[in-house]
Amino acid sequence: MSEVVYEETATMIAAGELQPFVPFGREHCRNHPNAFNLQLRELQPASELWSSDGAAGLVGSLQEVSLQERERECWQLRKGCKGVREEDVEFEEELYAAGTVVVWSQGSRSQASNVYKAFTVDSAVQQALWCTFAVPHDKKDEEEAEQTVCIVQSSCINVHTVTGKDFISPLPFQVSNVWATKFGLLLERKHTATDAQLSPPGESLPTVFSMLHPLDEIAPVVCKPAGLFEGSRVQYVSDSSMKIVFSCCQPSLVVSYDTVQGTHSVWALRRVTQDERSTVLRCSVDPIGTPLGLMASGLLTSHLRNISRLDSPGGSGSTGTSCVVSAGSPLHYGALHSHQSRIMTSSPGLHSRVHSPSISNMAALSRAHSPGMAAPSFSGASRFNTSLHSPSHQQQHHHGLLPSPNTTVNDSAVAPEVEPIVPDLCMEQLWSETVTAGCHREMSSQASKVFLTSDLCENRYLCFLVESHQQLRCVKFIESNNTSQLIFTSVTTVAAKDAEPLQNIDAMLVLEACGSLVLYTGVTRVSKVFVPGLLSPTFSLTNHLSHLSRPAEKVSTPANAGSRHLQRLDEAAMPSPVSELRGPNLKHHEGSFLEDYSFQHATTPYIQALRDPVCNRVTLELSSGRMLRISIPEIATSELVRKCLQAVRFILPKEAAMKVLVKWYNIYNAPGGPSAHAEWNLFVTCFMTLMGYNTERLAWTRNLHVEVPLSPVIAAKKARPSDGGSEEDLDYLLGSHYHRQMNSQPVSLPTETPTAQASVSSLKLDSASPLFPHIPALFYVLHLLYQELQLDELQRARASSLVCLLQQLARDLQLDEYVDLYWRDYPSLISGFTESCVIDQTLIGQMQRPSFLRAEPPCVLSWLSGCLRGEESPPFPCLPGICTRTRLLVLSFALYIVGDENATSTEVSKYLVKLSAGQKYCTSELHYRRQSSVKVKVSCETLAEQLVVWLTSEGFTLKDLESVPFGVALPIREAIYRCREQPCSDWSEEVCLLIGRQDLTKQAHKMTLAKSKASVGSGLSLEPPVATEADEEEDGMSDIIQEVTGLIWSQDLRVQEVRRLLQSSRPVRVSVVQLPEVSDHEYIEEKENKLLQLCQRTMALPVGRGLFTLFSYQPVPTEPLPVPKLNLTGRAPPRNTMVDLNSGNIDVPPNMTSWPSFHNGVAAGLKIAPASQVDSAWIAYNKPKSPELANEYAGFLMALGLNGHLTKLATLNIHDYLTKGHEMTSIGLLLGVSSAKLGTMDMSITRLLSIHIPALLPPTSTELDVPHNVQVAAVIGIGLVYQGTGHRHNAEVLLSEIGRPPGPEMEYCTDRESYSLAAGLALGMVCLGHGSNLIGMTDLNVPEQLYQYMVGGHRRAQAGANRERHKSPSYQIKEGDTINVDVTCPGATLALAMIYLKTNNRSIADWLKPPDTWFLLDFIKPEFLLLRTLARCIIMWDEILPNTEWVKSNIPQIMRGTFDPSEDINMETMAQAQDYITAGACMALGLRFAGSANSDAFDCLYEFARTFMKIMSFAGTAAVQTGYYNLQTGLSMILLAMSMVMSGTGNLKVLQLCRFFHKRTGGEMNYGFHMAHHMGLGLLFLGGGRYTLSTSNSAIAALLCALYPHFPAHSTDNRYHLQALRHLAVLAAEPRLLVPVDVDSLKPCYALLEVTYKETKWYKETTVELMAPTMLPELHLLKRVKVKGPRYWELSVDLSRETQHLQSILSRDGVLYVKLRAGQLPYKDDPQGWKSLLASTVNQRSSGVRAFKPECISTFTSEPALVSFAEFFCKTSEEIQHRDETLVLFSAMLYECVTQECPEMLPTYIAIEQAVGALRRGDLLQTFPLWQMRLVVELWDSRVQRGPANRHDALLTSEFLPVMKNMVDVALDRWLTDNSSVLRSYMRGEALPKAAQSIMLASFLVYRSIPSLRNTHTQLEGCSSLGDLLWRSSRLRIPLRDLLRLVPVLLGPASGPHGVPGLPLQAF
Repeated sequence: MSEVVYEETATMIAAGELQPFVPFGREHCRNHPNAFNLQLRELQPASELWSSDGAAGLVGSLQEVSLQERERECWQLRKGCKGVREEDVEFEEELYAAGTVVVWSQGSRSQASNVYKAFTVDSAVQQALWCTFAVPHDKKDEEEAEQTVCIVQSSCINVHTVTGKDFISPLPFQVSNVWATKFGLLLERKHTATDAQLSPPGESLPTVFSMLHPLDEIAPVVCKPAGLFEGSRVQYVSDSSMKIVFSCCQPSLVVSYDTVQGTHSVWALRRVTQDERSTVLRCSVDPIGTPLGLMASGLLTSHLRNISRLDSPGGSGSTGTSCVVSAGSPLHYGALHSHQSRIMTSSPGLHSRVHSPSISNMAALSRAHSPGMAAPSFSGASRFNTSLHSPSHQQQHHHGLLPSPNTTVNDSAVAPEVEPIVPDLCMEQLWSETVTAGCHREMSSQASKVFLTSDLCENRYLCFLVESHQQLRCVKFIESNNTSQLIFTSVTTVAAKDAEPLQNIDAMLVLEACGSLVLYTGVTRVSKVFVPGLLSPTFSLTNHLSHLSRPAEKVSTPANAGSRHLQRLDEAAMPSPVSELRGPNLKHHEGSFLEDYSFQHATTPYIQALRDPVCNRVTLELSSGRMLRISIPEIATSELVRKCLQAVRFILPKEAAMKVLVKWYNIYNAPGGPSAHAEWNLFVTCFMTLMGYNTERLAWTRNLHVEVPLSPVIAAKKARPSDGGSEEDLDYLLGSHYHRQMNSQPVSLPTETPTAQASVSSLKLDSASPLFPHIPALFYVLHLLYQELQLDELQRARASSLVCLLQQLARDLQLDEYVDLYWRDYPSLISGFTESCVIDQTLIGQMQRPSFLRAEPPCVLSWLSGCLRGEESPPFPCLPGICTRTRLLVLSFALYIVGDENATSTEVSKYLVKLSAGQKYCTSELHYRRQSSVKVKVSCETLAEQLVVWLTSEGFTLKDLESVPFGVALPIREAIYRCREQPCSDWSEEVCLLIGRQDLTKQAHKMTLAKSKASVGSGLSLEPPVATEADEEEDGMSDIIQEVTGLIWSQDLRVQEVRRLLQSSRPVRVSVVQLPEVSDHEYIEEKENKLLQLCQRTMALPVGRGLFTLFSYQPVPTEPLPVPKLNLTGRAPPRNTMVDLNSGNIDVPPNMTSWPSFHNGVAAGLKIAPASQVDSAWIAYNKPKSPELANEYAGFLMALGLNGHLTKLATLNIHDYLTKGHEMTSIGLLLGVSSAKLGTMDMSITRLLSIHIPALLPPTSTELDVPHNVQVAAVIGIGLVYQGTGHRHNAEVLLSEIGRPPGPEMEYCTDRESYSLAAGLALGMVCLGHGSNLIGMTDLNVPEQLYQYMVGGHRRAQAGANRERHKSPSYQIKEGDTINVDVTCPGATLALAMIYLKTNNRSIADWLKPPDTWFLLDFIKPEFLLLRTLARCIIMWDEILPNTEWVKSNIPQIMRGTFDPSEDINMETMAQAQDYITAGACMALGLRFAGSANSDAFDCLYEFARTFMKIMSFAGTAAVQTGYYNLQTGLSMILLAMSMVMSGTGNLKVLQLCRFFHKRTGGEMNYGFHMAHHMGLGLLFLGGGRYTLSTSNSAIAALLCALYPHFPAHSTDNRYHLQALRHLAVLAAEPRLLVPVDVDSLKPCYALLEVTYKETKWYKETTVELMAPTMLPELHLLKRVKVKGPRYWELSVDLSRETQHLQSILSRDGVLYVKLRAGQLPYKDDPQGWKSLLASTVNQRSSGVRAFKPECISTFTSEPALVSFAEFFCKTSEEIQHRDETLVLFSAMLYECVTQECPEMLPTYIAIEQAVGALRRGDLLQTFPLWQMRLVVELWDSRVQRGPANRHDALLTSEFLPVMKNMVDVALDRWLTDNSSVLRSYMRGEALPKAAQSIMLASFLVYRSIPSLRNTHTQLEGCSSLGDLLWRSSRLRIPLRDLLRLVPVLLGPASGPHGVPGLPLQAF
């Protein structure tokens, strides 16, 4: 035995809370339907099951089930902890596995167990365990822990995470055991017989593997054995004799057992370093000459990968043909895997890795997404194929040609290279058992249990139980200095049959061989544990076997064994071999016959084993098979005792500390121990006895015994939480403290006081007691603990009990200054103590007086007060880890009051000195203590910020601040108050909580406004209102958040109006008057024709509705998305008869509704917000059953792409949809997928699109018959996926596609315009904004080619791959060799515009100028003029100005002048040209100012709209000339331009225009115009007013696609522009609505914002005020956004640094939390600000306090505390009738708190008032409140001294404090004038006065900060003059003000009571 085991003699403690234990999972499984049914099926043939007498069969089978179950069940328990309400509720979690079921349940003391999750798997569960995987974050290095349950089956591991992800990882080999570690799982491979023949000669295959995440590869683990010589190389763990027996996370250890050597080893588990990785993977050439390492790693890889191919062994024959199949070839591996019944797909093809990178990177990526089934966790079968090194290659290696791991060694094989699997984890050996000579293999055996435990003195042990020896071996370990390594020191063995650790009481429970339970802490035996209701094994039974027990001991402790022969002899002498005696199935115990003898006849069950320790509870397994759960009591329940024990443990040497703690534990937990409140008395008695006091003789400790508890019953209940009464309770009462006291009371009461001599002689200390030498050190740490308790209001009550103990020790150690300090703190208490005990002078030498025990007592309050007065103070002593509050407050004052910025970082030692247990100062810290000579005075603001941030980092919260005494807390409150005004926007949530800005705290939580129907986590419910009528729901617009729109547009119902205009789900009103001459039949036709006209409008509505409801809904994953139906019927008044188009009376165009229903699907899909939870399954789940809804679903798919959800759709599903060959679905899918992958150049999407574009396929490929519209969609898709990338090949193809000629066999002949346009748009997108910097495209001459397409000319020869395609011209269309400009011009123009977007390239812009001669004008279609003007303007982006002059400047000179009538001018051409050019310029203006709500731009556009309207309304010349159609086109474009500028603002004028056009249905108003007008309406209310348009390049490109100025003539028209592209406008939308939400009511509200624009070349830096909720301008234009006061707390977001913060706020629905300042009302209730609290004081003449009525407090503040304070303390009620002044005072306090914005100061005000009141009434019992008062006054002084400028930021600003201060002064002065003699006698050191005087004297001394003058009275007495007095007192640090109060006392009565002449007291 390496350590002496200190043993308490014959003590026993009682275990509590006995209850029978049954695993909850077993109960649950009984009722679990699944397992039961499965097993029935296994057990019985089907016929039998359903036979008529099924019942009997059932019963029989059930019994069998339970038998089988019992064999296989296993469970484990662990401590669970989650915060429920403030405090943490402790509960236990159980994981139970039986058969195929795993049950995870939870239960606590207060709550019955309940199932958390239950899992059923396919095959038998081998093992179930909890494991935490580390998931790396995308951007940062930090990792997130993911808690999971892993269920191990024979062929795979199921992993279920707490967040709901499920993974299945197939196992490539059979697993014998799985261990959870800090990094993931460790798997031990089952060692099979075939291993030997398969492994290559000389090297075995790895046995231990790791899996860091279910999606990662399973990788072998490497180990680093601790070799004696240098060559301990890193190698794979391949030793099959090594078995893992234990693993743990903290510290990360693994314990293994070597079956051959019979020893245990401990390994540290960590990640592999780069060197070790390369060492293992590099092929080290062995001395023999065969590159074994290479062989091994190659083999290992191939072996592993081969067996993970899930085919039969022959399956790899294809690659195996050319391999040298040697004995070691992995191809024979099939033998290992008899279970081929994997439920997996067959392995993918050999070339599966051509495109994909290595899968483990993919795995890392895909962890972020929702997991499907993790496919075999090795990357594709190609990596599993073998390539064995043939001999010839091995010879090459001798010449030093080591192939890199990538080269394929075996050239003849078909297989690709083998990549070695990179190991992830490394086991480094830390310790292993020594093999002693006496101990032989057969002697040792594997540990059945391993655990970590620590003892009361914080030593840590790793214990393993060797059952065959009945030994518990405890290995002590410590962390090395840099904590990087564990050092294992000594081994101690404890005889034990079983053991379990009890974590939270630092102990372990040991079951001894004789059957008794013993509690150990570390290796120190504490006591036996008495389990009530279980007989402890009787000793009489074991006595007669004593001669037998000796040899058994000898055998089991190898250390005792002398020699081998002796052992043999002993064994021979033993009775017959044990194993036979016990039967073969039991474990082989060497000492077990003992038990047999002793318990065979005993009927009582005895304890057989222990299991499942959680905290201080453990389960006992009884021999009868029952299980009991018991709990072992804690070391202390009272906080004070616990703290004292901590301090004792800290300062004493470990052996002494251990003695004290064990002694205390036994006394405290003796059966029938003390009641809870007697605990302290018991502790004092125990503690003083250990120091050598005779507590019976000391009066005050004797009284501790006499104190009778309130009632024995209560005491009993307190000590025992269990409520069931029993006989034990009675026994307990009889043995209780109370009972003993009541019986012995007469004896112990002191009948007469003993004579003085007797008492003196008996009050000596016993110097032999264990703690006697340590008394001074113990006294000092307890004194520091006392100082710590002073700083916590909640603990201060306990300080008074501690002070009794301290004063006794201080007296006996003759430390008068300490006694004086205690007397000052508790004058009434300490005056009562007089006794002191004598310590022999000779013995004082034996005491170790530590160097840190100073004569001057450290007092934390005076240290803080010194700080406030600006004095230099020595560092304050502190016990690390115990005096945490002291440390926190001392450093806070140093930082904030002293102003030392480094106080909390580098210069801690200037303010704090740490005590070390080594009885002297830490020398290492001395050289830090240099004073910094140069003090940089930092501004208070930054100090306050630093303080607040530092306090938060130390874990200090508002709750802690409440418990800091008010004087000490004031500076911290002041710092908080300062920070609250202007916090940084990037502070963490905790800091914001501390400074009381809940608005910022809430902001730090990532939250959104609208959740799907349910309200947000913290109750923020901005739900759409529930509609009353059923039909309300169906229009698809019910999800707009009304609370927000109601604030933005509070004056009118415009949102309802928009809903009315855009709804398409109800029948329209068809009102046709029947003229007398019209027959009924004609009338019906007339009605139907009218309906057809109205339907043109209805069909166009969904495009606008999609924009209006954009991103406003979060779908419920279990319900399909509601899609409003497109209703094309009508109702005719007056009888409301149905009008239907399908009656056959009129001709209706075929397929009329196909595109409208597509748009309807898009509109429905666009409601889904990007943040919602959408997955592949839900998308497929929405697929409609009926084929007529297929178009709608196609639209829905496109919408999902636009809001980014289509990326989640599985490739398989995409393939499914495309193979259907449904044209619309393909269009929607291709456009959707491309939008979702905008600008990513995603390869797989590119392949998908290329299939649909003949030009991108190889020229020889088969021609696929792709519908024309699908080709258009695919081309645009290429543009989207490659947006802005400038990809050369795609640009080249698209350029030639713009002018694609028609083919010979009618292909490419119809709708060529839309294809050409799409190619142009796509080209523009690919080269978006690149201008002339197109890298590597100079040879393509892009701009020239485009110019040619635009103006016409000869066609160039087709270059490159497409030459073949266009050999023969079309037979239908004769174009010759010129370019058909009508087809190519629009695409080319827009391509130029997008390539040169915003580049201000004048030369290109000049190409696009309209011609300046009439002759040339005639050659250009007016429509193309619109496009050219638009293109030219957006190239010259910076020249666009928002005024009419600029618009008109685009019209060529020739049209603007006066016309010569002689010229032949075609007026029609001119009028059309002018209108189209104007429309183009307006369109450009709209794009330039999109989403800006620029009023100039709007006015300008509005003016043009009015002009156009006027022209249309005159049916005069101009309208006829231009043509209605052209005017309407121009007007629609201007309307769209206005909607873009005012996007999201809901401007009324634009709304009126839209409504005007909505009503016009007849005549030329076709489908396209309606679409344009309603798109305008949608843009105007984009996303219900939450979204607006961006002007980024990408947004402009999207808008050009969506708003292309040629709208379809009818609903099936896609000739010039594909209708689906209209929805791309969504890509330009961005959320910029800022919604202030009141953090208390969680309702949106108004708040004033101040927005500062950056300076640009058009305007200087400007600031505007906006009333939010409002649209913000584009963020890149802004410098700062700030919430302005005075209503709300200010909050500023600085955008010049980073816009990320604000962007994330906007994307989360723009919720900006604001907090109403106290005394203010929100704008809604008080628009003018006349009702606020401060305003009321101005109106009334009297002071604000008088005017303030407490009743109306609730209107000004939402703090519930203040409201109830007003309710109870500021109103006259019966109780406080007569104290009017109190009421007024309270009201005044309340008023000040509310107006000053610091409601948290109210308790401080009240505390000050209470303290002063108590002093004036003279009923103070302790001086503590005066200390606090003094600190408050000193803080006030230090603030005022800095000058009046600083007064405003002090917290106590009113006249309240001076009044209170004056009251204290008056009270103390009055006392002093009457009792100056008392003060004099104190200063001379005479005896202390009587109680009443004593209290006032102490108060005076404390408040006037007069130091203990006992030793210094000579210095001050008898001063002749004031100057003399001042000089002498300067060394005593008495403040001048306080010194002058002493003058009359010190200078004697001569100068009279009035002090020095000419110095009136009042001056101070």
